[in-house]
Amino acid sequence: MMKLFRIQKLAAVFLLALAVVFANAAIFYSNTMKLIENQQAIAHSHTIIIQLERVFSTFQNAETAQRNYLITTDPDCLQAYVASQKEINTYTQYLKNLTADNPIKQTWFFLLEQKITHGFSVLEEEVNLGKTPGFGNYRQANFVLSKQAINEIQKLIDDRLQVEQKLLQQQINQSQVNFQRTIAMFALIAAVDLLLVGLLYYLLRSYINRLKQTEQALRQSEHHLRAIIDAEPESIKLIAKDGTLVEINTSGVAMMEVESADVLIGKPIDAAIAPEYQQAFRNLHESVCQGNKGTLEFEIVGCKGTRRWMETHAVPLPDETDGTFMHLAVTRDITRRKQAEQKIREQAALLDVAMDAILIQGIDRQILFWNKGAERLYGWKFEEAIGKKTSQLLYKETSSQLEAALLTVFESGSWQGELQQVTKAGAEIIVESRWTLVRDDKGKPKSILTVNTEITQKKQLEAQLLRSQRLESIGTLAGGIAHDLNNVLAPILMSVQLLKMKLPDSQYQQLLEIAENNSKRGANLVKQLLSFARGIESTRTIVQVGHLIAEIEQIITQTFPKSITCHTQIPENLCHVYGDPTQLHQVLMNLVVNARDAMPNGGILSICAENLVIDEHDAQINIDARIGAYIAITIADTGVGMPLEIQERMFEPFFTTKEVGKGTGLGLSTVIGIIKNHGGFLNVFSQVGQGTQFKVFLPCLTNSKDTEPPAEQEESLIGCGELILVVDDEIAICKITKSSLENYNYRVLTANDGVEALTIYAQHQQEINVVLLDMMMPGMDGALALRKLQQINPNVKIIATSGLLSEPKIADVQSMGVKAFLSKPCTANELLQTLNEIICGN
Repeated sequence: MMKLFRIQKLAAVFLLALAVVFANAAIFYSNTMKLIENQQAIAHSHTIIIQLERVFSTFQNAETAQRNYLITTDPDCLQAYVASQKEINTYTQYLKNLTADNPIKQTWFFLLEQKITHGFSVLEEEVNLGKTPGFGNYRQANFVLSKQAINEIQKLIDDRLQVEQKLLQQQINQSQVNFQRTIAMFALIAAVDLLLVGLLYYLLRSYINRLKQTEQALRQSEHHLRAIIDAEPESIKLIAKDGTLVEINTSGVAMMEVESADVLIGKPIDAAIAPEYQQAFRNLHESVCQGNKGTLEFEIVGCKGTRRWMETHAVPLPDETDGTFMHLAVTRDITRRKQAEQKIREQAALLDVAMDAILIQGIDRQILFWNKGAERLYGWKFEEAIGKKTSQLLYKETSSQLEAALLTVFESGSWQGELQQVTKAGAEIIVESRWTLVRDDKGKPKSILTVNTEITQKKQLEAQLLRSQRLESIGTLAGGIAHDLNNVLAPILMSVQLLKMKLPDSQYQQLLEIAENNSKRGANLVKQLLSFARGIESTRTIVQVGHLIAEIEQIITQTFPKSITCHTQIPENLCHVYGDPTQLHQVLMNLVVNARDAMPNGGILSICAENLVIDEHDAQINIDARIGAYIAITIADTGVGMPLEIQERMFEPFFTTKEVGKGTGLGLSTVIGIIKNHGGFLNVFSQVGQGTQFKVFLPCLTNSKDTEPPAEQEESLIGCGELILVVDDEIAICKITKSSLENYNYRVLTANDGVEALTIYAQHQQEINVVLLDMMMPGMDGALALRKLQQINPNVKIIATSGLLSEPKIADVQSMGVKAFLSKPCTANELLQTLNEIICGN
């Protein structure tokens, strides 16, 4: 019975022990399963955290690609944006599966999904706006919306990350507690009953196997996490509190241009940062280690010397060892973006540096772009011009030329021509305009690129040049006519003077006086033609312009109608000019007479003079101007004014708006000829109904040395039988000159060309005292005949004559060794005086 009792007792004990073993085993198994579940929960939480970070990082990539596309319109950026959108969908679907068994997480995921969908809709809308003309006015508002959507997504993910990290920490702590309980239970079971070692061993072995599986799963999860991190294109770094590198992914190793991470681990992370950004990075690191987030753009220098622009997103990571934070840095290479931004800035700067006005107008003529050159040309600032229509700012009214230009640019894609435009100040300008049609991706017209170059001054100079060329051609014709007229008038004038000596009868004297006066009048008319055409010789001296103006004022007061009021303004320090006072007097008289005729009902005639200096800018505007000191004489009236077509022709000889018999049309042509011969130039400002202003510019006298001609000698003009050789292709001039000289006791030989002159001179070289040589002859001209005569006799005395040579040509002739020069037609007295001076000067 005792044995049975013992057996029963042992059985009871065994059963009790077995029960305890099973109970302990059950408890041990329960704890073990909890540990496994905790490990699975840890892995699950890790996966959710990784997915959340990937979702946010990919959304940022999409936003960055979208921004780059809007800035550069690079199709690769748009493809990167679409690819990021697809990755987001994959990650969110995976995240949805991970949270499928948790209603709270499902609710949170539904909210996240809505935020992401909203964020992509904002980005998509901004992309669509970027493809639309004139989207600049809406882009800022969409940019704010996209930034708000990103911030909301980031906040939602950050909140979830904090919950998951807290849950993860709790799971890790619980796992450690369960592990400790399991070990304690294992020791307790081993101490209580060694008989159950086999069973416990079996259970322990099962537990170890399960634990190994869990560890293997954890290691595999770590490997997956590492692979995911290494696959990221951004550089992911873990930085210790002291600024040394703890971990870095493959992309970060590649950016640093090293072979492996071992080269970088444990080294200061800021060593690779460009010196100018190191302090900013240290400040960011200190802030992150205090638990704050932050971003920074900076440059790094790789181990091979490559400089890259980086953008880092710094996140504080709790350090469980001491409760502080480490620095988790997600850094992306933004070098391309920076280069694109720099290129855009450089292009914008180039457009602003350009002197031309560059603007972009939409199809509706609305201004979309306005560079600095346009601001300088038109006076409208960028802010004032953007959004306005070109028809509002640049044109007084729409012209047929402008409509034709628009039609041409839409048909052919480009147009070029000249346009009349106005500035902000109301000034009318002429521009050379070049239009280019810009099309969108579908080939539809999008905008018009316009480049305008101001050519107002150029057109004015062209007009002056064309007018000068026209006057020069007319002057050549007038010069030829004047030459022939001189040859006609010369014998008439000398014949009349000779007849006055031969016919003392008073009746004949009166007729001859009329003929002489009309001959001189014709000669003066020819001189005006010559002055316009080539310039004529004149007696130059120091002229006080103030005295001339005073004389003109006196004439105006005495002879002009009383309905015309004359005002003069002459400064006391007015400079002198060097010129012919008679010609300058004629210039002023012609101008004031024209002013009188322009005011038939009376008005105000003002004459003023001033000293001024012509600078380089003024010299460019006026084709005949030179840099230096000038006297400006302004003659203005309040008369009827002149239309543009008259202003273009007013300097042409024989062009006149006066009635027949009241004007020759040589007044203004003579004026401009005299002014040019004096080295000056003339400007005219006239408007119909508001009067006319002539402004004469004469160079100031820079050398006041006295240039007065010597006093004439009062000697007899009668010859002493000297032999004179007269050479002229005009037979009438030879005959009348021969008769006049013989009448004053000279002997005369005549020749009608240079060859005959050389023959006669060779025969009578010893007898001929003076040669009177015409410089304008057919065949052998006067210059060649002069040199041939000098070859025969280097001491030959020659008086050159011509009715066409200008002052420079006269100077050239005088430099050839002639003794004097006479301008045709000359009077007998002028010829005799010159002969007397040369012969007596022997």
